[in-house]
Amino acid sequence: MDWTREIDAYCERLSPDYWAEPVNAITNLAFLIAAFVMWRRVQGQGLALARWLCGILAAIGIGSFLFHTHAQSWSALADVLPIVLFVLLYIYAANRDMWQMRRGWAICATVAFFPYAALTVPVFSQIAVLGSSAAYAPVPLLILIYAALLWRRMPDTALGLAVGATLLILSILFRSIDLPLCSGWPMGTHFMWHILNALMLGWMIEVYRRHMLRSAAGS
Repeated sequence: MDWTREIDAYCERLSPDYWAEPVNAITNLAFLIAAFVMWRRVQGQGLALARWLCGILAAIGIGSFLFHTHAQSWSALADVLPIVLFVLLYIYAANRDMWQMRRGWAICATVAFFPYAALTVPVFSQIAVLGSSAAYAPVPLLILIYAALLWRRMPDTALGLAVGATLLILSILFRSIDLPLCSGWPMGTHFMWHILNALMLGWMIEVYRRHMLRSAAGS
């Protein structure tokens, strides 16, 4: 594989120059801000997984910045890998602490995300407007499934998850229409994916934090 292959996937990029996507690059600050805010909020509460999620959230911002400046195969990996890690760690946290699974079962249920994604991504790929965003579409669906199943036992947590899923759906929409609207909006809409996604991921950490505090107060 050619790790230095140039990638031109977004409306804003018109050349291979480092700053060819200034808005897409700079808006990755939203991830770092969200990570910093949530890092401060989870301190001193004994929430190791929440701190890890904050660290990965910061890595998402760095990886995405690298991709929207270098725009090569290696930076695409730096962009995607932290997102995958965040999704998997959050699923594990939900399985362990919301569903109260034992560690082994929580890990197995987390690994089940891969066959779930393999089954659902081709379905979402049939929706033409989604394009490459079809790879992300299974995530808000899974969050909504968790929210629905948790609704009776943990309505506050379920509502928080549903809000997070809604934010993610909206951010996926902006990611999907970046190229279709390019001729009329040269800057593109991908930067809104960054802003809304940062807000959503920070919110998801907050949902987990609140859940853990409620659980501790009720024990």
